[in-house]
Amino acid sequence: SISGVTYVSVPGMVATNGFAYLQMVLGFMAGQFIIAFVLVPLFYRMNLVSVYEYLENRFGVSSYKTGAWFFFLSKMLGAAVRLFLVCLTLQLLVFDPLGLPFILNVAATVALVWLYTFRGGVKSLIWTDSLKTFCLVVSVILCIYYITSDLHLSLNGMIKTITDSDLSHLFFFDDVNDKRFFFKQFFAGVFTTIAMTGLDQDMMQRNLSCKNFKDSQKNIITSGISQFFIILLFLMLGVLLYTYAGKSGLFTPQDVAAGNIKSDELFPMIAVGGYFPVIVGILFIVGLISSAYATAGSALTALTTSFTVDVLGIKNKGETEIVKIRKRVHVGMAVVMGLVIVVFNL
Repeated sequence: SISGVTYVSVPGMVATNGFAYLQMVLGFMAGQFIIAFVLVPLFYRMNLVSVYEYLENRFGVSSYKTGAWFFFLSKMLGAAVRLFLVCLTLQLLVFDPLGLPFILNVAATVALVWLYTFRGGVKSLIWTDSLKTFCLVVSVILCIYYITSDLHLSLNGMIKTITDSDLSHLFFFDDVNDKRFFFKQFFAGVFTTIAMTGLDQDMMQRNLSCKNFKDSQKNIITSGISQFFIILLFLMLGVLLYTYAGKSGLFTPQDVAAGNIKSDELFPMIAVGGYFPVIVGILFIVGLISSAYATAGSALTALTTSFTVDVLGIKNKGETEIVKIRKRVHVGMAVVMGLVIVVFNL
């Protein structure tokens, strides 16, 4: 659940929200526990391949098909948008200098995503997710290291700088009308996780592929706990980035609050702006691209599963026929995704 959006947006948000986002992350963790101990045993007991099959058993065929089609449309558009941004980056850095057209860029990018998901299935998604998280976290740690070195801070000095900063305020209980109010953030995190993870085929396909529901529960709980510490790392980076930007005369948190600069521009501007060694900028770009590839690959696999199981209804067919249909649908989903990306560029 650590995405490119997290990578770019979370460090910058401390200017206006402090560490309030951790309140929502606590809600994410609570939601993960609900998924692990309520939904996962239910899904495994019903032997579901697609989470939307539950709708058929609970509410009937109409609800089942409606849920599946809404997932198909939203996930296809969302994955295409993310991959479109990667294609724009690759076009600027690689394809334009070589004089190659955008459509060739899209074809190569989608083909690569199709290839590794076709060969590896859900297993490949686990590896790409691991690689994505590794790139993102290593980039953040390196940035923290170079910032603290530039600011001449020791480990204790870095921690003191963060804890003494007004940007590290965590819990908000004072004003119930404040969007940062603890219970608003916490319960939003709980219900968001249940809806967008527990009831989403893209997010649940890895957990449904575990050997048994006990392994799936361990995976979900471990993911929720590790997410807390990773988000904390991003927020710490945000405080250090604003400290660095202020001392370097670039901008201040007040500039963000006044709308003079977008908070999402904080990390990209400093990471690739020549302020640190080039390896930081490279890892930043690799992290973003790997994140988008991992997301697109995960979406492509989930779309293939949902379309074959929920729309075409292949569960009662023979194994050989199921494999043939899945391969054709997988190609079809990749082609549709590529066409949507091309349309976005018109």
